[in-house]
Amino acid sequence: MSFVPLDQLRSSLALSPQLSADDRPRLPSWFKVNTKTGPDYLDIKRTMERLGLHTICEEARCPNRWECWNARTATFLILGHICTRRCHYCSVETGRPHAVDQDEPSRVAEAVNALDLRHAVITSVNRDELGDGGASVFAETIRRTRRLNPTCTIEVLIPDFEGNEEALAVVCGENPEILNHNIETVRRLFPSIRPQGKYQRSLDLLARAKQRGMKTKSGLILGMGETLDEAREVMRDLRAVDCDIITIGQYLQPTREHLPVARFYDPSEFALLKEEGLAMGFSHVEAGPLVRSSYHAEQQVFGA
Repeated sequence: MSFVPLDQLRSSLALSPQLSADDRPRLPSWFKVNTKTGPDYLDIKRTMERLGLHTICEEARCPNRWECWNARTATFLILGHICTRRCHYCSVETGRPHAVDQDEPSRVAEAVNALDLRHAVITSVNRDELGDGGASVFAETIRRTRRLNPTCTIEVLIPDFEGNEEALAVVCGENPEILNHNIETVRRLFPSIRPQGKYQRSLDLLARAKQRGMKTKSGLILGMGETLDEAREVMRDLRAVDCDIITIGQYLQPTREHLPVARFYDPSEFALLKEEGLAMGFSHVEAGPLVRSSYHAEQQVFGA
């Protein structure tokens, strides 16, 4: 694995001194998060703890987890909680993962049943040390979830599998209702921010998934040093591979060790990108400061 030192990364992004990791900017006034823990929130938390499951909501420190959990929606994180990659915006733990838990797919299915979910979102850490990147575990999780919850729709948010076409075919073969792969940032910044990924490889994965009949989705994070025109370029690139759904949200620095925020976008700019995205042909555009990949995911599968 090759990691880019944070000081080198800040230099490459031309970030201003006042936005260093030691001096994080104050959140704008429109960032208002209700952290109330209602009965549905507590039910999800207890269910995950009882079954020994992880959620990306917690591992990635998502600001929407109170809203989503209170609405009985959560995103399952499979293949453990330790990622083999180190993206400079992500707070998921990096290191050497534990052995694959063969019972995890059954526990995900049980959790979906216990929570009576209409739509389940399943993602994973990167497991580059596995031959198929964990694709077979995705497939087994889909199968067992459907077996126990036949009316529940399923969205998978997959890694790039290092371009392994057979691994992608294994997941697509289970026909999830939505196949999501997040591109996350613009072409220029990709090598610095996602040093173990490749911009074109992500686009190629989405193109191949569409060719296999999938409804495809991707996500873009703003505020890491890109321009609006570069964000528009990503949107056009996604439409060029016939991507159906896009989510666009604001980057928030999870810890002082992560990439600092280069810019906070105004809600009006997100509204403009949503309007432009719909004009480009996306069937659904979820855009806003607090939007994350799985935000309002159920609405997207039933309404897109």
